[in-house]
Amino acid sequence: MKIVATLGALALAAPLLASPPPAFDEHFLDATLRIDTFHTGNASEEVVTLDQVYQQGIWAGSRTHLLDPLGFGGYFAKVADPTSGALLFSKSYDTYFGEYRTTAAAGKGMRRTYHESVLIPCPKGKVRFAIEALGRDGSLKEIFTTEIDPAAVTIIRKPLDAGVKVVEAAKSGDPHSRVDVAILAEGYTAKEEGKFRADLARFVKIFLAQEPYASRKDSFNVYGVFKPSQESGCDEPSWGSFKNTALNATFDSLGSERYLLTEDNRRLRDLAAHAPYDALLIMVNSPRYGGGGIYNLYCTFTADNYWSTYVFLHEFGHTFGGLADEYYTSSVAYSEFFPKGVEPAAPNVTALLNPANLKWRALTTPGTTIPTPWEKADYDTMDLAYQKVREELNAKIAAAKRAGAPRPEVEKLQDESDRLSREHAAKVDAYLAKSAFVGHVGAFEGAGYASRGLYRPMVDCLMFTKGAKPFCKVCQEAVVRVIEYYGE
Repeated sequence: MKIVATLGALALAAPLLASPPPAFDEHFLDATLRIDTFHTGNASEEVVTLDQVYQQGIWAGSRTHLLDPLGFGGYFAKVADPTSGALLFSKSYDTYFGEYRTTAAAGKGMRRTYHESVLIPCPKGKVRFAIEALGRDGSLKEIFTTEIDPAAVTIIRKPLDAGVKVVEAAKSGDPHSRVDVAILAEGYTAKEEGKFRADLARFVKIFLAQEPYASRKDSFNVYGVFKPSQESGCDEPSWGSFKNTALNATFDSLGSERYLLTEDNRRLRDLAAHAPYDALLIMVNSPRYGGGGIYNLYCTFTADNYWSTYVFLHEFGHTFGGLADEYYTSSVAYSEFFPKGVEPAAPNVTALLNPANLKWRALTTPGTTIPTPWEKADYDTMDLAYQKVREELNAKIAAAKRAGAPRPEVEKLQDESDRLSREHAAKVDAYLAKSAFVGHVGAFEGAGYASRGLYRPMVDCLMFTKGAKPFCKVCQEAVVRVIEYYGE
C-alpha cells in the first residue's frame, strides 16, 4: 500500500527542469541535514511544525540531479536561496500522515500527529526550507517554511547510538553515484544476529535477480543495519500480541490487519543514519504475511512468510519507484484514495481522462483498443469470493489468538489460510495467462483500489497480483527512470 499524488506533481516537474541546474559544490557541503517535523491534521486540515535539525553523515544522494524531475509524491521539500529565491534542491515524497488523511477517521475530523523527517544536502550558508503539499484537486500549497542556518548552535551534531552494526551486503561504488539501499533489522534479538545476516543475504540475492535491478547491479550499494531488539517479532494488536523491538513496527496500521508500518520515525532515522541511504527497508523477523511501502519514506516486509519475496519486491516498488497498487479487490483502510476526475501522478495508473494522450502511450502495443476490454467480469467474481473467505479466516485467527486458544488450533487456521492463498494465487495466474491480451500494453480497467474509473498498463504485473513475476513494461521503465535519477 502507498499514497501517490495527483497530476499537479507532474506539472511541478516542468519548471524545475527548465531552470539552470544548481551546482552542488557551490551551494552544499558533502553532509546531510535531517529536518524533523511534527505533521498534524485530518482530512481537511494539516499543520507542520519544526522539531529538530540534525547534521548526520555524508550526502548519499546525487550531486548532479538536485531538482526532482519525477514528482510522484504528495509533498515537495524545497531549498532556496533566501535572497534571490533561486531553487537549489527539491525532493518529492509521501508521508504516513498523507495516508492517514484518506481514512474514515480523518474524514470525521479526528486529528493525528506524525513525526517526519526530510533529508537535504547541508547548505554552505543560510537557506529557506519549505514544504509544499498537493491538494486533492491537484493544487499546490505551502504548508511550512523556515530559515535554516547550518552554523546555528541549535543544529544537533551528536554521535550516533552505540551498539549498531552495519553490514555491506552489496557494494558497487561511491555512495554519491549509486542508489544506496539500507535494510534495517526489526525484531531480531542479539542471539538472532546470525539469522539477520542470513536473511539479509537471501533478500539481496532476490533483489539483484529481479529486473530492472538485475541488469543494473552496478548501480546499487546495499547495507544491512543491525540493532538487536529485546524480543523477536513485532506488534500484532488484533492478535493481542505486543513486543519490545528496535523500531516498534506493528501490524494493523491504519486498521488494516496486513498493513505493517512503524510510527516511530525518530528511532527509524537514528538507526538508518549509521549507513548512507537513498531508500529504506525494514525487514521484520516474522512468519506472518504483511508489509507496506510509502514513496521516498520506507517499506516493510516480513522475512519468513511464503509470500515474503513477493512482498519485498512489491513494497520496494512503492517506496523506490513511486508505483501505485494495481489491485482493486482487497480491502484497504482508505476512502477514495485517488480523487475522481484527477489524473494520478503514479506512472502505472491512469484515470484515462484523455485516452488519446495515455501517459504510457509510447509503450502501448500497436492496434490495442484503449480502454482495453479484458476478461474482467469472471476475474472479479473469482477474486471477490476469495477475499470474502480470506477476511473471515483472518477474523477467526485473530479471535483465537486473543482468546489464548491452544497453539495447534491456531496453527491449523493459519495453515488453512496459507493453503487457500497459494491455491488462489495459482488459480489467478492460470486465468490471467489465458487472457487474449497477455503481453499487450493497453489500459485495463481495475487499479488503485478502484474497480471502475482507474486503469493499469497490462493484464498482470508484480503490482497487481501475488507471485514470482516481473514488473510490467511500464513499471520497469518507471523504475529505470528513478535509478538514473540517482546516478551521476
